[in-house]
Amino acid sequence: MRVTAIANQKGGVGKTSTCVNLCAGLGLMGKKVLLVDMDPQGNSTSGLGVERGSLTQSVYELLVDNAPFQDCIRATGWKGVFLVPATIDLAGAEIELVSVMSRETRLKKCLESAQGYDQIIIDCPPSLGLLTLNSLVAADSIIVPIQCEYYALEGLSQLMKTIDLVKSHLNSSLELDGLLLTMFDSRTRLSKDVAEEVRARFSDKVYKTTIPRNVRISEAPSHGMPIQYYDSGSPGTTAYNKFTKEVVKRWQSRGA
Repeated sequence: MRVTAIANQKGGVGKTSTCVNLCAGLGLMGKKVLLVDMDPQGNSTSGLGVERGSLTQSVYELLVDNAPFQDCIRATGWKGVFLVPATIDLAGAEIELVSVMSRETRLKKCLESAQGYDQIIIDCPPSLGLLTLNSLVAADSIIVPIQCEYYALEGLSQLMKTIDLVKSHLNSSLELDGLLLTMFDSRTRLSKDVAEEVRARFSDKVYKTTIPRNVRISEAPSHGMPIQYYDSGSPGTTAYNKFTKEVVKRWQSRGA
């Protein structure tokens, strides 16, 4: 069972869309997948069609109250996809966990109870706080979505430093799966320039697949649906399905 965190401390880069649509893609490939929503905004939760107001057990209760792992898992309406949801209560966990023993490893210990999943995907918050740190400590690898716009590389060096620190002190097996270029607009020179710069800097760590700027990808979360179910014929669906296959191929090449 592989655990992959999807992270970028910059918001609005397609991080949650990548989590939701990667999980849906893996499910359609016959995998059993668990998405752990570590973002207090709970966008992965609502993006999978789970109503946050109806939740009594979430990742907050898991991390702070030691709730049984199985009690916090919700089935979704999408093939092979299960969810540990997030509510706004999770925002308080950053403070509440500060004084807790082994605070950086809370999620890792919780995930040791996970049984029967092929993959676990963690949606990290857009920050480098304690929730993201827990996610990186629990993960085998990390995927970093990068928006094809001017500020795309701003803060990326800090994220890479954080990954190196986690590897040095808390999780020596953490590796960078790859960087995913999102919101690519082939009509603009800017998108092409950013893509070229990222590929020049990170070489084969950048996925060959790019996710286009596509209105259907933006619309799908408001309907609580992954793009594959919202519009199976859209360019966004084609791109995320291609990306999912590329991710699986990389995992398989490492024996994961």
